[in-house]
Amino acid sequence: MQKARIKSSEDYIQSLRGRNLKVYLMGQLVEEPVDHPMMRPSINAMALTYELETEKPELATALSPYTGEPVNRFLHVAMQAEDVVQQNQLQRCLGQLTGTCFQRCVGMDALNSLYSVTYEIDQKYGTPYHTRLKGFIREIQLHNYVIGGAMTDVKGDRSQPPSAQADPDMYLHISKRTPDGVYIRGAKAHQTGAINSHWLVVMPTLRLQPNEADFAIVGALPVDAAGITYVVGRQSCDTRGLESEMEAGNARFSGQEALVIFEDAFIPNELIFMNGETDFTAMLVERFTAFHRRSYVCKAGVGDVLIGAAALAAEYHGVENSSHIRDKLVEMTYLNETIYATGMASSYQSHLTASGAYLCDQLLANVCKQQVTRVTYEMARLAQDLAGGLLVTMPSQADHQQQQIGPLVDKYLRARQDVPTENRMRILRLIENLTLGRNAVGYLTESLHGAGSPQAQRIQIQRQMDLGAKKSLAKNLSGIR
Repeated sequence: MQKARIKSSEDYIQSLRGRNLKVYLMGQLVEEPVDHPMMRPSINAMALTYELETEKPELATALSPYTGEPVNRFLHVAMQAEDVVQQNQLQRCLGQLTGTCFQRCVGMDALNSLYSVTYEIDQKYGTPYHTRLKGFIREIQLHNYVIGGAMTDVKGDRSQPPSAQADPDMYLHISKRTPDGVYIRGAKAHQTGAINSHWLVVMPTLRLQPNEADFAIVGALPVDAAGITYVVGRQSCDTRGLESEMEAGNARFSGQEALVIFEDAFIPNELIFMNGETDFTAMLVERFTAFHRRSYVCKAGVGDVLIGAAALAAEYHGVENSSHIRDKLVEMTYLNETIYATGMASSYQSHLTASGAYLCDQLLANVCKQQVTRVTYEMARLAQDLAGGLLVTMPSQADHQQQQIGPLVDKYLRARQDVPTENRMRILRLIENLTLGRNAVGYLTESLHGAGSPQAQRIQIQRQMDLGAKKSLAKNLSGIR
């Protein structure tokens, strides 16, 4: 792994080369992921998080207590509520600039949740996890690495807990213990940006019972560690980018997910941050998902792109002044801002934990994510409404450029005479990309299932809604004693 500090997007891309990862895509072993045309757009999106260190340092960096220097905000632990707020502001900005999942929130949310949880484990058991974690954070800040958080197990038979699975590998677990560390087996699914990261932090995915200590493992591994295999997930229309730049809709940026398989991969003792403390797994899951669910304000940034594309489609069709068109754009804006408002409210209401770090408001974080599971789909419906049926029946760019038929395609697909047909085609391809194509993965389905299913948020809302206090308010005002 590269030892010099990564200072630019070019440095970052170079740091991914030559790692000899075992990566499979569409049945083929990928020789160099950086150069694979289907994978490069996701690397470009991640690289933008480095560009903003220079272009928007007040937003993209924070002062590290470990190095005394500004570090990328995605590697910074929030030590005041304003830090949590600025995380959200950065996330919306990146959503606007990429129109996709830029893949870096999960690592930030892992570090922030682990900071407070490891402190509380150490307070109870006298373990060295918090000290180890701070040392790890300092090292990754010095090198400016990307951290990937890996929580979601494949789960196997959902009716059975980890310890009762017919195959124990359905949940990541310790397969062997040695004086120097542990070996782990299992797989993590839907791992956003894992291949584009430098380190993976594995975590349990649910509350564990005392007899499930081998599943209660948290630790860090290099992405290129022995025993790890990556299988890249397919995305809708992901081969469009192999056809032409315009057909992709958003050729420069995309997200990336992978199935990450661990076959006796080793974690040394100094990089283990939980090892059998099953009574703290629920706390870790709840704090991580709280951070990660309010991180979905990034969808408000992608929503800004979709609103702009829908408005341009209406303008290119010549109907931008129609009252029902304006009303639909207002509705999209209203819905989009509810995502941002709830996420920001959760961040502004962050509270101090015993570790000295801040934790976002968990109830509002779950409300934010519950909004995301619904609002994005309605916005996609409205954008498709404004785009019209040509969105899904439009001929290809190759037809438009073909010598014989091209002029006829250009003639009959033109709407306003002062708007080139190609412009109309490009904006429709972008809407298709966001609502049906490759980046609908991040904008829609990820919005539904990322950071837990909709029901997971409702369970947390039920736990935190404090009906007792609300009943007391009602009794007081109604005179009930």
